[in-house]
Amino acid sequence: MKKNERKKILFTDEEIQRRNRELGDIISNDYMGKDLVIISLLRGSFIFTSDLVRNIKIPVEIDFMTTSSYGNEKESTGNVEIISRIRSDIKERDVLVVDDIMDTGLTMKYVIDYLKGHSPNSIKTCVFLNKPSRRKIDLKPDYIGFDIPDIFIVGYGLNYGNYYRNMPYIFTFEEDN
Repeated sequence: MKKNERKKILFTDEEIQRRNRELGDIISNDYMGKDLVIISLLRGSFIFTSDLVRNIKIPVEIDFMTTSSYGNEKESTGNVEIISRIRSDIKERDVLVVDDIMDTGLTMKYVIDYLKGHSPNSIKTCVFLNKPSRRKIDLKPDYIGFDIPDIFIVGYGLNYGNYYRNMPYIFTFEEDN
């Protein structure tokens, strides 16, 4: 944080947890009786995924992939790299890919295309924050925590550099005049 910046909270811890309960109920109902594997895209989504799965009331398997398209920048580079792959066998199973934010959609499309090669029964997406104004491809998340405008946000798993992931709320930086 620069000296002339201050935090502006966009979503409080209470608002975030309320939305996680709602998403958990919806996902539980949608996947009732199905063999669900949740794949969390690390590192940004680990907090959201943890809170979300505790609100899902059906048995789920949880796996992780590590992708990178940001580095330490505020905007995606557009180049997606899979750093670590899933361990689970997802053949003929239902997959829900969970990420912290979808802006350009390039990372999610890359991950979906990769997972399709493992012959799942279905693939859907769940993102905590959706930034549709930044979309570069025609891809809409199946489950969305909150839609946000094109602003840089931090907290609740989202980082700036290597910091702020641990904040229990979502905020942005505003410059003081």
